[in-house]
Parts: sequence; C-alpha cells; structure tokens
Amino acid sequence: MAEHKSLLSNGKTESASSVSSQSSFTRTSIHNSDSRESCTMAAPFAHDDICVKTRDQIDYSIKITQETAAEGKLNRPVRIYADGIYDMFHSGHARQLMQAKIAFPNVYLIVGVCNDALTLKMKGRTVMNETERYEAVRHCRYVDELIPDAPWQLDEQFLEKYKIDFVAHDDLPYGYAGQDDLYQWLKDSGRFVVTQRTEGISTTDVIARIIRDYDLYVRRNLARGYTAKELNVGFMKEKKIRLQTKVDEVKGKIAYKSHELINKWEEKSREFIGNFLELFGKDGRINQWLVEGRMKVVRAISPPPREFGTPSEDEDDICSSPPAKRECHGDVGLRHEEFDSDDDDF
Repeated sequence: MAEHKSLLSNGKTESASSVSSQSSFTRTSIHNSDSRESCTMAAPFAHDDICVKTRDQIDYSIKITQETAAEGKLNRPVRIYADGIYDMFHSGHARQLMQAKIAFPNVYLIVGVCNDALTLKMKGRTVMNETERYEAVRHCRYVDELIPDAPWQLDEQFLEKYKIDFVAHDDLPYGYAGQDDLYQWLKDSGRFVVTQRTEGISTTDVIARIIRDYDLYVRRNLARGYTAKELNVGFMKEKKIRLQTKVDEVKGKIAYKSHELINKWEEKSREFIGNFLELFGKDGRINQWLVEGRMKVVRAISPPPREFGTPSEDEDDICSSPPAKRECHGDVGLRHEEFDSDDDDF
C-alpha cells in the first residue's frame, strides 16, 4: 500500500508512518481506555503498526450482536466502520461520526475515505484532494483509525481484514451497479448502525453558497492578492470585477460622508434649537427684556397711589430745606396769629 502524506502547519508534508510513530504512546493509552477526550494527536492510518497490533489482538471469530454490544460488557471495544468522501469536512460530517462513536458504550471508530480517482469516477470532482480529506478526518476527535483508498462497495472480505463488527451510515438507500442499496446485505445481517443526516448542511450546500456569491468571493480574493489566473478568471471578467469594486468603494465613501454630514447637521440643529429657546423661549432672554421694559413704562406713566399719612414729595422737600427757611416760615405764621388776635379785640 502506498505511503500517505500528512500536511504540516508550515505547508510541508510528512509521512503517515512518521506521524504515527511519534504518537504511538499517546494512541496506545487511548485505545486501551474508554474515553478519547484527552486525545491530542491525529488518528493513525490503518496500515500503521499501532493499528495492525491492535487488530491482531482481536479474536474475530467471536461475533458480536447489537444486543451484546449495547450491554457494554465485552472485553474489547466494538469496532464500527463509517465511510464517505468527506469533502470540505463540516459539522454534518462530524455529527455523523459522533453518532457512530456513541452508538454503543465502548466503540473503536474506523473511518474509510475514498481517494481522488475513485471519487472522480463515481461521483465527480472534489474541492479538496485526497490528502487534505484524509487529514481533515484524522483530526476529528471521534476517529480512532483511518483507512485511505476506501472501496466504494463493501464486502465480507473487507470486513474480515479490518475486523469490523458494524457499519454506520444513514438509512437512505444507495443504489449502485444494479443494486437498490449497497448496504442492504449489512442491514439484513444485523450489522448496520443507522446515523442521521444533519439538515441544512452538506458539501453540496456549501458549494452552492459559494457559487451563489461567486463575484463577491472573487473580488475578495483579488483584493487579497490572488491573480486572475489563480482564480481562473478571464481578462474581461477581471476588469469588470475590479471596476465594480471601485464603484462600490466610491459608494461606500459617499455613504460614509453623507452619514457624517447628517450627524453634524443633527448636532448643529440641536445647538441652534437650544440657542433659539434660550433667546425666545418662555423664560428666554428676549421675554425677560420685554417684561422688564413693560414694567418700567408702566411705572413711568402711572406712579403708584400715595397712602394716607405718607408725606408727599413737596413736603419731603420742605422738611428737607435749610433751617433758616423754616424759621422764616415760622415768623410769618406768628405775625398772622398776632393780626388775628388784634381783630378779635375790635
């Protein structure tokens, strides 16, 4: 079997055997436990030594039924196989593998992934190549082992080679080569575990979204530095997209400026209204000035009436005159009194 490569974070490749040898200790401890929550390494390939040794220790002559598997009293994990293309690995794929993993209390999940040549022949071109699809599945937490170059149709010989107890798949019939359902013989023999598809998410749906917003993604990638050739975009299409991008940028700037002007106008209008109310409002300055002016005019035209016993302004002036004048007025008064008394004598 050809040696498969795994992608490293720096874009280089490393042989699967090398990766598996580095993770053998971690995987051995995981395979001997009931939980893989502590798993920190990618799942090994089926041809790696750790998988071969695990497989050789299994007595496949003892057949397991779904009833005995559900009891969880077996001395080994139940080996379940799931297969697929797993192009653009998404949450729907992960949920299907999770359902297979928790189908019984103690499950060892084996996943088969078809290669590019078989997939192209049977289904069509994929977005991700086979190495990328292998790596995506290997790094799913539910997967214990990966079989590359998986067959399109299973047979008894394949199950015996990998000591598979059950096959997990959704219950829809998959016709092939005159057969109504590829998995019917497994269903009839009680070795089929049903999983449910996740509504609203599939590789076809994801690709349809990309096609629907094709121009948007092309414009975004051109802006990020990709060339038209890399995106398989023609000369005229590229120019049209770049022109549309410029138009949208101008529209965005105009919209931003308009929004900015509206905000400034709102601020100025609030300031203007505040100033107007301060001048012309009920308690504003203009109103206060008018009230004060009216009061002054009223006081000037109609002085307030003098109360009884209150000296008038003339009396105030007399009282406030110099003492000599008061004496003069006093003498005159005495003289008048003298004449009056003389008249009385006559």
